[in-house]
Amino acid sequence: MTPHPRARVTVDGKFFRLDGRKFHPKGVTYGPLTPDSLGNHFTNREITARDFLQICSLGANLIRVYHVPPRWFLDLALEHGLRLLVDVPWNRNLCFLDSVESRETALQTVRKAARDCAAHPALFALSVVNEIPADVVRWSGSANVENFINRLVQASKSEDAELLCTFGNFPTTEFLRPDSIDFHCYNLYLHERQPFENYLARLQMLTETKPLILGEFGVDTLREGESTQAEILTWKIESAFRGGCAGVVVYSFTDEWWNSGRQILDWAFGLTRFDRSPKASFDAVRDCYKVAPWFPLPSTPLVSVVVASYNGAATLKSCLQSLENLNYSDYEVLLIDDGSTDATPSIAATFPRVRTLRHVVNKGLGFARNTGIEAATGEIVAFTDSDCRADEDWLYYLVGDLLRSRFTGIGGHNFLPPDDSPTAAAVMMSPGGPAHVMLTDRVAEHIPGCNMAFYRWALQEIGGFNPIYRRAGDDVDICWRLQQHGYRIGFSPAGFVWHYRRNSLTAYLRQQSGYGEAEALLEQRHPENFNRFGGSMWQGRIYTSARIGVETRRPVIYHGMFGSAPFQSIYTRDTSLTLIIGTSLEFHVLVTTPILVISAVVPFVWTLGLVSLLFSLTLCITAACQTKLPRNRCRFWSRPMVAFLFFLQPIVRGWARHRGNLLDRQRPLSTRETLNSLSLVDREEALQVLLYWAEKGLDRMRFLQRMLARLDALGWQNKPDAGWSPFDVEIYGSRWARLQVLTAVEYHEGNRQMLRCRIRSQWSSFALVIFASIGGGELLFIGVVSRLQGLAPIDPFSTLPTVSRFLHHWPWLILLSLWPLAWKLNHAQRELHRLVVAFLDDCAKEFSLVRTSKPTIDG
Repeated sequence: MTPHPRARVTVDGKFFRLDGRKFHPKGVTYGPLTPDSLGNHFTNREITARDFLQICSLGANLIRVYHVPPRWFLDLALEHGLRLLVDVPWNRNLCFLDSVESRETALQTVRKAARDCAAHPALFALSVVNEIPADVVRWSGSANVENFINRLVQASKSEDAELLCTFGNFPTTEFLRPDSIDFHCYNLYLHERQPFENYLARLQMLTETKPLILGEFGVDTLREGESTQAEILTWKIESAFRGGCAGVVVYSFTDEWWNSGRQILDWAFGLTRFDRSPKASFDAVRDCYKVAPWFPLPSTPLVSVVVASYNGAATLKSCLQSLENLNYSDYEVLLIDDGSTDATPSIAATFPRVRTLRHVVNKGLGFARNTGIEAATGEIVAFTDSDCRADEDWLYYLVGDLLRSRFTGIGGHNFLPPDDSPTAAAVMMSPGGPAHVMLTDRVAEHIPGCNMAFYRWALQEIGGFNPIYRRAGDDVDICWRLQQHGYRIGFSPAGFVWHYRRNSLTAYLRQQSGYGEAEALLEQRHPENFNRFGGSMWQGRIYTSARIGVETRRPVIYHGMFGSAPFQSIYTRDTSLTLIIGTSLEFHVLVTTPILVISAVVPFVWTLGLVSLLFSLTLCITAACQTKLPRNRCRFWSRPMVAFLFFLQPIVRGWARHRGNLLDRQRPLSTRETLNSLSLVDREEALQVLLYWAEKGLDRMRFLQRMLARLDALGWQNKPDAGWSPFDVEIYGSRWARLQVLTAVEYHEGNRQMLRCRIRSQWSSFALVIFASIGGGELLFIGVVSRLQGLAPIDPFSTLPTVSRFLHHWPWLILLSLWPLAWKLNHAQRELHRLVVAFLDDCAKEFSLVRTSKPTIDG
């Protein structure tokens, strides 16, 4: 279909659209050609028209030029169905930020270029600068250069608000990432396939949610030869599009190249020679452009797309419509109506190609997805949600990346839809949204449930989703379980979905409460992935629009010696965890609240409580100020709303998480009693260190693995050492106590070994919080009563008679109630200790170990 002649290209997720259809730039660079006597690089309309016809025969739809073209050139390009990527030439080889005149010249040049090309439909985008030298950037500072590029973009958009803008980057300054550009454009000259594809994967991580175009890549035929040029350009174009690039531009159309006031004769990058006769690479690129961007997949296995929906009628129609028009040849769509009470059944009935399975009552997200797996007939099962709208190439990229790898599962981005509200945009920038966690540029630790696909055999092997996850957490659990089985999960940067966010504060906080409940369940089954306070611990980097922490330091840039490295990489520092700690529920409960309680007894302490509260509020405001809100959906209230949600979300989610742990019915310790454990009730011997003799040798790792297997079989919640802990395993026997076991093996004469087991039991974090809360409440009571009596809270030198002083200070006696509570907690600790000793004795018997009280035995 021919686009409307006045239509303009727009950004659409990781790609572009033109008149409602996807537009994939397939281009060549053009010029600079030999100028005329007046210095014009666009001289002859007849020659230009002939060149355009040859470019069109190549299958190209875009031309990159390095000077601002006249209107006739734009009109002629439009007549031939070509779009232009225009580089604005100004002297970027100077330390331009040191000169007011240089800065103003650049701004005026870019503004004039935008004005001259304004609103012309042939204009694809304006590149405000191309390849700023690395030493100039290092001299001026990367942040200052980024800010100036932003100013150049703003100057362009002041002339044409709908104009797409970018700048020509290259590996030497890959660390430049100005916020205001609409897409990223990289010039990349790598002639080996694997390094090229590896660097593309890195660029996709750097560009994150914006489209990526390779603005220049080519091969010099004088040095490499014409056949080598054809071969390299063939795999480069294919690799670029398979890797999720939105478009490519081959350098260049012709060997004719005018630079620095002269004709360049010792380079020949053209697809055609100086006289426009085609080289072998011309046909090679033409063949690639005929197929691009949809190069054939290795195979097209049947994919079952599963959509689990509970009362999702508001967005279900949009979701199913997008799934009916996927660019993939063999797939089925299964809608699992999980007991919806809204219009979901009637909407589903209007889509006859969608197979609908309905639960009579709501059974939860994990159960619904298992229903989809059981009904699926595809080799691959893909999952999305009813509040998502899939990009038409979603399955093409997701399945393609899965088939070309050794991954068992794969996921991708989830973007805010263009038609979503400003409230939803603020919610997207608030903490707790769906995000992917990356271990490398390709390997993921976690992929969000709204965009993921797995081989069906792998899901069946691990038993599918755990149905206890009713509202959330099933995606985290499935990723962790697959990785525990030795499988890897990948990430497809181009396989994305549009994900509608919660459209009100109430809906957002309800969602975060559900996430907190899911975290409580996840902690019980994957304690090794959580810290002591119940917060999840990730090995990889979290990629999300929201701030994870407050940025206190800029990323580190490797410039190489004297700034000469050809690939100057950026290494993003982890954001300060101060935001996570200072706004958490635990901080409010364990720091701010106790200080305020103590101030009831010691009045001057209230100022510290106020400082603690202001500290949390300041962190939230700072995070909101650092948030990069979408320009077209940013309102005056957006940042205050984000700050407010940064304050509320950790409290709501944290309370839901701890509430889940509090309400979870722990198995009573009495049910774990055995004859062995009962025999230890009245024994007073010290059981902190257990000694076991092995007469025939012992493999300590086998012993620990068997111990963990028995703990899991008996339903004992445990946390094995992940490589960083000072213990081998931590056991959670009850709500009130936990215990750590550390082992070591001694080698003695006669090939005998002694296994040492050190056991350290202590109160659980929950027990400490309860004890501290009751103690704090009693202190608050003492302070209030003392003030009502008109006395200073603490006055040990009072001259009142003894009886009178006792009557006035009787509230302090309430602290004695902490003693029976401490006795109860210590008793629970001792009981757990005794049961674990009996458990270790049973494990030792399996290995024919004999417990002894002697640390050594004479030879």
